Amino acid sequence: MSEYIYKKITAEDIEALQNIINDDSRLLFGAEISEDYSHDELGGTFSWPDVVIRAISTDEVSKVMKYAFEHSIPVTPRGAGTGLVGSSVPMEHGIMIDTTLMNHILELDEENLTLTVEPGVLLMDLASFVEENGFFYPPDPGEKSATIGGNISTNAGGMRAVKYGVTRDFVRGLEVVLPNGDVVEFGGKVVKNSSGYDLKDLIIGSEGTLALITKAILKLLPKPAKTISLLVPFPTLKAAIDTVPVIVKSKNIPTAIEFMQREVIEDAEVYLGKPFPDKSADAYLLLKFDGNSQEEIEQAYDAVARLCLEQGALDVLISDTEEREDSIWKARGAFLEAIKGSTTYMDEVDMVVPRNRVNEMVEYLHALQDAVGLRIKSFGHAGDGNLHAYMLKDDLSDEEWDARLKLAMENVYHKAHELHGQVSGEHGIGFAKKPYLKESLPEDNLVLMNGIKRIFDPKNILNPHKISQA
Repeated sequence: MSEYIYKKITAEDIEALQNIINDDSRLLFGAEISEDYSHDELGGTFSWPDVVIRAISTDEVSKVMKYAFEHSIPVTPRGAGTGLVGSSVPMEHGIMIDTTLMNHILELDEENLTLTVEPGVLLMDLASFVEENGFFYPPDPGEKSATIGGNISTNAGGMRAVKYGVTRDFVRGLEVVLPNGDVVEFGGKVVKNSSGYDLKDLIIGSEGTLALITKAILKLLPKPAKTISLLVPFPTLKAAIDTVPVIVKSKNIPTAIEFMQREVIEDAEVYLGKPFPDKSADAYLLLKFDGNSQEEIEQAYDAVARLCLEQGALDVLISDTEEREDSIWKARGAFLEAIKGSTTYMDEVDMVVPRNRVNEMVEYLHALQDAVGLRIKSFGHAGDGNLHAYMLKDDLSDEEWDARLKLAMENVYHKAHELHGQVSGEHGIGFAKKPYLKESLPEDNLVLMNGIKRIFDPKNILNPHKISQA
């Protein structure tokens, strides 16, 4: 499988690792290793680690990496395992470093508006902590139980990216352990930095292939005083999607612009056991606004509401109670699990296209179902062009599923490329999407990526076979 030769884990290696960790309860091997460690959330890629180390410090990670480098043992970093493309699956077995116990918030610096955290801090805990202290961390991926280390490793985006940007825009500094075990820092608390190549930005989005993140300094914003959501029903999906570029071109860009179809909402109602606040339409836009005063928000959403009605919206429902707000966004947050529960198996695409081509991509996905003989459910971040499409297996045989899925994937990625888009907006490439990345990028880009990997990791021990690696 690899041009590199890796050492197989022996009893001697396990003993050496136990001496490093000095806590048998945090070193797992054999029957102690849970099946969960063999796959990520979607479960399409499987491979078991030989050893799992539940690290609690940078020093432990460094010592394990030094040992692995010296003995050419592959190492796979893992957070909460909520990924969807096999990024945290140990394709060459070896050592898995689980960072979920490195889950401490280390410093809130109110003068520099930064938060320093360990990689295992959950996104929902991070958001809750900063908001309790009057601050705001904008990146908002749908999976709130993901770790911040995983978010950084995939450059996660989320629903608020249309206004605030993605994870990369909120990482000021990183402490990382290199494949040889050296501990280095990239970036810091400074707002500007033109001091050579930005190595921090290379780590962000590298899916654990270049270094293992052990600490992150995150940029915070003051917490908006007010937020409000609009649920906008449309008679057709096309009418809803065609409205998105009109909103984006206006001077009142919402914090979030999400699109969703009735059939996905129905899945969420079943999954949550709760009704959705509106049942009048086939398609919806969900808009969120934030600001420092009610007057500021009302001015923005009034203008956008008028635009939506001019474009054929059936109504504009203002989420003006906590109960309604909670029910709408809980339904949106449950889409992935709800779709997953509605079929026997599924695979996903999270392509991203320019914002003014979103309507074309969504219409294409809708029409593709009949062409390839698969149910395809989609939703996504219409405001930043990142669309999530899920291909559902239902009662197809494995042979039929493989053939139809391959055809669907090829068509979707071809169309995204035709619209000047990219393979992934936030889930990453991992192991599962490598063939599509290679088809979508020029050869020079792939050569440069693999060259960067070799400089960081000459023995190719850190998360091998991911992104562009053979």
